[in-house]
Amino acid sequence: MQMQSQTNQPQIPNPPRAITTKDLLYIKDVLSWELLAFKKFHHLAQQVTNPQIKQALEKSGQMHQNHYQRLLPHLQVNNNAALANLPNQQTPLQ
Repeated sequence: MQMQSQTNQPQIPNPPRAITTKDLLYIKDVLSWELLAFKKFHHLAQQVTNPQIKQALEKSGQMHQNHYQRLLPHLQVNNNAALANLPNQQTPLQ
């Protein structure tokens, strides 16, 4: 059975400039999961002797490392500045 390419997933054109607290907590959880998966695949790749299995494990670990590196910049945003630059969505009461 062959793995499907992940390039078929639609890309989000522009992520939001500011993230909610709930989104932030979710991103932190996903980062933890991705880092753990990367570490496990790396460890397993060091333990096996079969070159094909080793290559598959390393490839899977690299995928999780890539996911981690792509998510990390979302936590490095000055959220307060991004929120301050958003247009005011509230309408005055009449």
